[in-house]
Amino acid sequence: MAKPGKFRKLPLADRIGGKADRHRRARIRPKRSLWFGLGMFGLVGWAVIVPTLLGIAAGIWLDRLWPGRVSWTLTLLFGGVILGCRNAWYWLERERQDKHHDQ
Repeated sequence: MAKPGKFRKLPLADRIGGKADRHRRARIRPKRSLWFGLGMFGLVGWAVIVPTLLGIAAGIWLDRLWPGRVSWTLTLLFGGVILGCRNAWYWLERERQDKHHDQ
């Protein structure tokens, strides 16, 4: 016997009403094509690669200016990757919030 709680089935009318609401929202919301997905993929890629390359360039410049035991290039490479991943996370989270806002 199933336990009562969140797995309890809703009445038929409520299930049908929920499906009708989702169907109506799907018709109103613009369809996202393959190009949208590829564009988002490109946006995430650029969001990571630009700070990474800037970190490498600044690191090479600092290594030439102040050579030492610590490699500025590696340090700023990791910093650029971390900043880029944070930037990509921001864009993906923003897109997820827009999607949930539409629903």
